[in-house]
Amino acid sequence: MAELSAGRGGQIITPNVDILHRVRRDPDLRGHLAASEIVVADGKPLIWASRIAGNALPARVPGSDLIWSLSAAMGAAGRSVYLLGGEPGTAERADAVLRERFPDLKLAGHLSPSFGFDTRPEEYAEVCDEVVGAAPDLVFVGFGFPKQERVIEKLRPRLPRTWFMGCGAAIGFVAGVHSRAPVWMQRGGLEWVHRLYLEPRRLMRRYLVDDAPFAVRLLAGSARDRLRKGTAR
Repeated sequence: MAELSAGRGGQIITPNVDILHRVRRDPDLRGHLAASEIVVADGKPLIWASRIAGNALPARVPGSDLIWSLSAAMGAAGRSVYLLGGEPGTAERADAVLRERFPDLKLAGHLSPSFGFDTRPEEYAEVCDEVVGAAPDLVFVGFGFPKQERVIEKLRPRLPRTWFMGCGAAIGFVAGVHSRAPVWMQRGGLEWVHRLYLEPRRLMRRYLVDDAPFAVRLLAGSARDRLRKGTAR
């Protein structure tokens, strides 16, 4: 909020195990992390790894929580947000929910582009023009990593005073299209089990083949680093 008041925009990114795994495999994606002014951990394995390494992060900060807390703060300040992403109709439903929850929040607009819009230059340009024309203070972009970060990268130069956050499925959570895991699963690092149950075809390979082994390596690497530091002392 202080940066907005000073007329400076920026970007928030919320890395989880999947994002870190992708960044590790594709160094070109690291630029999205480097370009973000605020980086917070969205994933219990990241918190556990930081504690094992002896450099504990304070808490998990998922985008699905931030979309509520940031909207509340923006409403209190009389600021505006834009919802970009989700399946057709999702952003519109989320818009209505946020209007009801935060009466003082200004909704600058909402848009759920058709699948593959970013591969069609004319449609991509129209989407960007619409967001830029709305001139929001904060844009929630929900296309999943790294697509949402690429969209943000395209929009930032045209909206230098605006803040952006890639929020994955958060717009769908607000709209009620997708359901979040129970709180006890979130606290226990089991939210991925809930999502896998809901979308097994789409998420099975990602969670079980790619992300789970990477999470184990991440935790083991943190333990090795802690031991090396202890030995060095």
